[in-house]
Amino acid sequence: MADTCGQVLLGSGLTVLSHPLMYIKVLVQVGHEPLPPSLGRNLFGRQVYQLPGLFAYAKHIIKIDGKAGLFNGLAPRLCAGTIGTLVHSRVLQVSGTSQKAEEGSLQHVVNEVCINLSSKTTKEMIARSCATIVTHPFHVITLRCMVQFIGRETKYSGVFDSIVTVYKNEGVLGFFAGLIPRLLGDVLSLWICNMLAHLINTYAIDDSFFASMLTYPFVLVSNLMAVNDCGLAGGLPPYASIYPTWVDCWRHLSLEGNMSRGNSLFFRKLPVGKTYAIDQKRFF
Repeated sequence: MADTCGQVLLGSGLTVLSHPLMYIKVLVQVGHEPLPPSLGRNLFGRQVYQLPGLFAYAKHIIKIDGKAGLFNGLAPRLCAGTIGTLVHSRVLQVSGTSQKAEEGSLQHVVNEVCINLSSKTTKEMIARSCATIVTHPFHVITLRCMVQFIGRETKYSGVFDSIVTVYKNEGVLGFFAGLIPRLLGDVLSLWICNMLAHLINTYAIDDSFFASMLTYPFVLVSNLMAVNDCGLAGGLPPYASIYPTWVDCWRHLSLEGNMSRGNSLFFRKLPVGKTYAIDQKRFF
């Protein structure tokens, strides 16, 4: 219990510190680009037009909403983190305990099958999936509190009020918008990490980095579907297209070549086929 409480406190602290980064990342993921490109240099020293990075975007938010504006959606995210840690820990505890049964009995046979199937990875996958499903409603509310910045709405103002708003407008299913691609991304990330762990650890490289690159499209699609057609300006045309299913969203992003949108908040190059108004005064 003490270990779980420590994990909750540590996780909450990291959540608070990382929240501005996630906030900006989400706004970039949904395609909100309020600032024009600027002339900069890439890693090779070549002059290119780049979209504003993390710090420029943060200054823009502070200019409009103040420093507190960088923490929009923090309350439901903290709820998700706390509940997710508790559920994850509890599921691992339950899956780690097995009752003894008489040899030859039906229960004994079932236990033998479960032991063979329940590897460390499988147990972790089940625990993560349970935590993701239970906390996804808070994840949806978090994203919508953030995306409100685009249209300057106040539709989602608090955890309880937001729960009522989602249920009233979309029913129970509204709390699980974007759940499937998020689950797929989590499961694939876990298995990829474990499969590549030995090879990557040999070269002292963090295996989670490669897993996050491969599964990022699932994160992007999940976040887009969580705010898609939810009544906020950021989830409606002309800011965003309306997708019937997450598969349609995936296909659209693939055709546009935007599957990595928001993956990096530094050295952000202009997407192919996109045009932005450029302030020429900056360069003279």
